[in-house]
Amino acid sequence: MESKKVLFISQEVSPYLPDTSMSVLGRDIPQGIHGKEFEVRTFTPKYGCINERRNQLHEVIRLSGMNLIIDDTDHPLIIKVATLLPSRMQVYFIDNDDYFQPMPEKGLETDLLAADNDERIMFFTMGVAETVKKLRWQPAVIHCSGWVSALAPLYLRRKYGDDPTFRDSKIVYALQPEKFEGTLDPRFVEKLLMNDFTEEEIAALGKEPVDFATLNRIAIDYADAVIQVTPDVDPALVEYARQSGKPFLPYKDDDSRVESYTDFYRTLLGEEED
Repeated sequence: MESKKVLFISQEVSPYLPDTSMSVLGRDIPQGIHGKEFEVRTFTPKYGCINERRNQLHEVIRLSGMNLIIDDTDHPLIIKVATLLPSRMQVYFIDNDDYFQPMPEKGLETDLLAADNDERIMFFTMGVAETVKKLRWQPAVIHCSGWVSALAPLYLRRKYGDDPTFRDSKIVYALQPEKFEGTLDPRFVEKLLMNDFTEEEIAALGKEPVDFATLNRIAIDYADAVIQVTPDVDPALVEYARQSGKPFLPYKDDDSRVESYTDFYRTLLGEEED
């Protein structure tokens, strides 16, 4: 039987970033799932603090070179790749000098340069979609983890909804506890409208600057299913996910997490085992 393809869109992945709860799960869950039944590829931002030489990243020239337009400005898309051992799973990095800059500080642009976070996550989301299209790699499941991936359900269902690469994919949004402070740029909704979304499609973002909870709610709205990754996820978001009526997988401990996720994927794909 041909392996089902699973695309992970992950906010952080170890060992490319220091070990945190999020980055370790960003490594362990895809590696645990990758195997005979599922073929997994992970996409993550190429934060400036990632050491390319130590982690053996190299640019994929055939995938790079496209310009993505955000707020009426062109931003070149650069794609890099590494192989994660021992699973030999491929990890792709979305890079751009405007949003991911080499910095002496050992931190993430999402924290150090937070004013650009709205454009940074727009660029990251489009970069993932355009690269997967170029790869001609059609995922059965798209697993979005962390708020940096929160625009993916919206983009994949609306901007890329008619593309055969994503048309039949099941989108899972994984709720994580890590938050950003304050709100995104006040022009965020305006920039999305310039990116060919309609007011109706993004009405849930409201008229006020978008905060963490609002961003997560629109991810839930456009996802097909929701997973609670850790026990300390915002209870209001967990309840919102439950009330949505969509398939919901509550928190599972480390020992059963991979098995629970794979069973959840099978159910979404209509492949429950007897």
